[in-house]
Amino acid sequence: MADFKNEFTYKNFLESGKEAEFDRLFDSSVAKVKKEVLGKKHPIYIDGKEIFAGAEILEYSPVDRTLIGTFQKGSREIAGQAIDSAHRAFEEWSALDYRDRIRIFEKAADLFSQRKFDISAILSIENGKSRYESVGEVDEAIDFLRYYALDVAKNKGYVRRTSLGASTTEVKAGFQGAPGREERVTIAMRPYGVFGVIAPFNFPVSISVGMSTGALITGNTVVFKPSSTDNMTMLTGVEIYKVFRDAGVPPGVFNYVTGPGSEVGDELAINPKVGGIAFTGSKNTGIGMLKKSYDAGLIKPFIVEMGGKNPVIVSKYANLDYAVSGISSAAFGFCGQKCSATSRAYVHESVKEEFISKLLDKVRSFKIGNPLLKENYMGPLISAGALDRYKSAVQEAGRSGRIVFGGRIVDTGLNGAYVEPTIMEGDHKNVLFHEELFVPFLSIATYKKFEDALAMANDVPYGLTAGIYSEKKSEVKEFVRKIKAGVIYANRETSSSTGAIVGLQTFVGWKHSALTGKGSGSRFYLQQFMREQSQTLVK
Repeated sequence: MADFKNEFTYKNFLESGKEAEFDRLFDSSVAKVKKEVLGKKHPIYIDGKEIFAGAEILEYSPVDRTLIGTFQKGSREIAGQAIDSAHRAFEEWSALDYRDRIRIFEKAADLFSQRKFDISAILSIENGKSRYESVGEVDEAIDFLRYYALDVAKNKGYVRRTSLGASTTEVKAGFQGAPGREERVTIAMRPYGVFGVIAPFNFPVSISVGMSTGALITGNTVVFKPSSTDNMTMLTGVEIYKVFRDAGVPPGVFNYVTGPGSEVGDELAINPKVGGIAFTGSKNTGIGMLKKSYDAGLIKPFIVEMGGKNPVIVSKYANLDYAVSGISSAAFGFCGQKCSATSRAYVHESVKEEFISKLLDKVRSFKIGNPLLKENYMGPLISAGALDRYKSAVQEAGRSGRIVFGGRIVDTGLNGAYVEPTIMEGDHKNVLFHEELFVPFLSIATYKKFEDALAMANDVPYGLTAGIYSEKKSEVKEFVRKIKAGVIYANRETSSSTGAIVGLQTFVGWKHSALTGKGSGSRFYLQQFMREQSQTLVK
């Protein structure tokens, strides 16, 4: 098995002088998807069979309201059928040699790589990402597959063996540490059973593949629910199902169920045949699922990521060009619809005016429009609900702060929710510094003392990502020691708080951003999908 290597598609095209070929491949895939893929009816897949629910969901592109497809409105009963299918498939799948599972997911990575531009085009049409964001996301899915396959291989299926030698003497009664015959001990990590995997709209390929692969490659079976209500990304879910199927995942091991969280999600949370949940989404939904499960008397692991309200500190010792580049990218890339997006900036009062001036110059250069076109940096918000949140934030900023840029809806001529990136200056106590908005909205406050900036940065329930810009080593050192976040960056020009790379930066939340304190893309991630068993055989 080869060592792990990140996919980095755009970087490789660019560095080899083939950027035009990258654009040609993406544009060709967009044309192909529009002609051959959009507008079709899609089933639920249970035990490898097509299931039609009777009730349907229509999904439209946020780009221009083009019909993406017709999907099934799965019920609690259908979710139960999928759980039963996964439960039946578990024994044989979990007994499969780990090397055979590795081969399947290595093949899945190869298939994703071969279908990369088509899946990226679907992703851009489905949730409004630019070509660079979409190809980068599919790359991340491929990276997850290869990294986790290598991790299982390096750990030899998470089984280790040891022994205790026989004693030369005997005793008539046992006690702790009593001498006895030789004991051969196997410490094995064993899968839980069925995992419910509930995916978000904003990274419907990479996060879905990462969570599903984590469960599957460790021997669990999966019922997978893509985002199916309001913020819909069900077609990328179909593509994931097809890749896993074509890679050799047997029927029943990976089941695809669309439908509302109140039906499908709830059934996954409270069904006793579900051994665990992997979820990425809002804090309220994640905690609600936990409560329902435990209220039902069930004990199951929840591997969840529940958002962020991510701060960045801009010191008086900062390189402001780096700070402007990183913060503008992290705050407004994909319209701020990332759990890792920068949403708060604490700027030293002595550099505030210069920082804001440079930031406005940068943000004015961002083109807003159809994300399928190369020149546009910001596409649409995902839904009407997101637009309502944006409008509410702008109104609140007008009442209790000062809008220094943006705040308006943009007429692109397309039937989508296109808005300006918005920057507000205000007081840290303002609600906009504390509530996750998931829209292109950056709140700026000033500080005098560095310890005050750290205190404000930590003064939210979340702890996902955070950044700092300072050329003073002691400030960076203090930030690293005191910031309460799982993913932190210092002086990063490309992005102040987003863009963790599989195998390099683990992606993990603290506080209300997650539960386990262990992140994806790291050597600790897969162990969350297994439980330890000590097996002692006396010779």
